[in-house]
Amino acid sequence: MTQPTDNRREALLAAALTAAGRGWHVFPLRPGTKRPALHGEAACPRTGVCAGGHRKWEQRATTDPERIRATWSQGAFNVGIATGPSGLLVVDLDMPKGNSDGDAPDGAATFGALCERTGNAVPDTYRTRTASGGHHLYFAAPSGVRLANTAGTVALLVDTRAWGGYVVAAGSITPAGPYEAVSAPVVASLPSWLLSILKPAPRSVQAPSVPVTAQSSRYADTALGNEVRNVSGAQLGQREARLFRAARAMGRFIAWGDLPRHEVEQALQEAGEGVGLPPSQCRATLRSALNWSIAHNQRRRDAA
Repeated sequence: MTQPTDNRREALLAAALTAAGRGWHVFPLRPGTKRPALHGEAACPRTGVCAGGHRKWEQRATTDPERIRATWSQGAFNVGIATGPSGLLVVDLDMPKGNSDGDAPDGAATFGALCERTGNAVPDTYRTRTASGGHHLYFAAPSGVRLANTAGTVALLVDTRAWGGYVVAAGSITPAGPYEAVSAPVVASLPSWLLSILKPAPRSVQAPSVPVTAQSSRYADTALGNEVRNVSGAQLGQREARLFRAARAMGRFIAWGDLPRHEVEQALQEAGEGVGLPPSQCRATLRSALNWSIAHNQRRRDAA
């Protein structure tokens, strides 16, 4: 009766060691699930790796074969890959939710449409099929940039996992199905056009404290002029990404009351259309990027 369980555990151990052999930091997930199997802070014994204080799954993920063998000897754990420490940016192409329209596009379709609009091919890189039928695209994250998780920032049903996130590794099995590698093993570098969408908006120079002053208004006007020029100078393949980043950069000035939203939208809409983007595409890109930026910049960074 134990043979099937032993075989499953050995297969999952092999999957964990394979991932670790690629330099990916792994940790155990509860058998048959996507949830971490490590103890939480409330139950932390403050011993072993936690002797100096509780360490979360991202901090405890490892590439050490001995630690991995010791962990997987205790059970048939699924395999989690901590993307940040592993130097990965994983694009999650999700499937429509259960209450979606039957004709709703999946993440692969919306990502493919984004690639087409920006003049880029769908990147060829290591890919896994998820238990739900979606896909994970693995990319080597660039050095010097700390990317975070995103949800819907790139496109509908397209999320990303980086620092603070993890993915389920190939070889793991859930009741919905297995996670399987479906492409060659090479992990490509993150494309520059995709990085331009995901890269955090640059921090502004120190702006004056509220209430808004004439100086802050002049600074906002200058910033808008710079972003309009950035979009207007975009080449084929850069246009939508430039527009998206410009909107994210300008959203904070709307949130702070330095500029009215309609003024920013009109200026960037005209710039986007000026380089050949369809009006409807410009509106959708601006709406998404500005909504995100406004929601994340409710307070000035120099405020107490």
